Amino acid sequence: MSEFNDEHLSLYTARGERKYINQAERERVLAVMERLERERALFSLLLLWTGGRVSEVLNVRASSFQIERNIVALRTLKRRKPHVREVPIAPGLIEGIDRQFNLRELQRDPETANQRLWPWSRVTAWRYVKGAMLEAGVVGRPACPRGLRHGFGVGTLQASVPLNMVQKWMGHARISTTAIYADASGDEEAAFAARFWRGVEDGHANE
Repeated sequence: MSEFNDEHLSLYTARGERKYINQAERERVLAVMERLERERALFSLLLLWTGGRVSEVLNVRASSFQIERNIVALRTLKRRKPHVREVPIAPGLIEGIDRQFNLRELQRDPETANQRLWPWSRVTAWRYVKGAMLEAGVVGRPACPRGLRHGFGVGTLQASVPLNMVQKWMGHARISTTAIYADASGDEEAAFAARFWRGVEDGHANE
């Protein structure tokens, strides 16, 4: 399942396995992705930086990009009615995709503008991404494209992106689905805990 079931919202499985990649794992995955063959690398990076599902990123075409605005449009496939969301991406990533596929040239012709950039099957794309994650040392439940998606949700909220904006970027129908990512322990929470530890240590030192 690509999205949390609202009846069982959790960042962990029933057996206590974490579902998302953390910041250290993301950095290792990024390092591996940058070394991949270029088309695989760009697909994987677009998946990681948009929080998109594999099927949604596979559906991307040249017409999906607003190059000057650094925006990609993803069609949300988990809704009953067609829904397209705009997600901002880094200028360097969109420049890399433009260089690889010549987006501007493709956009000039309605036919080429609407052809998929990555003609792979969902299974093939999933295998490429999972392979990169395993090479990066990510194992267990997070070692799959959904681990990237859930990591995107956690990371954006920890970076203080507003909840409603993360909901839009991830294509969630309900904000309650997005809110679960706020349960992950972030830097601010760790800072509070560190104050507590220091207080306990200081108390022991004065005994």
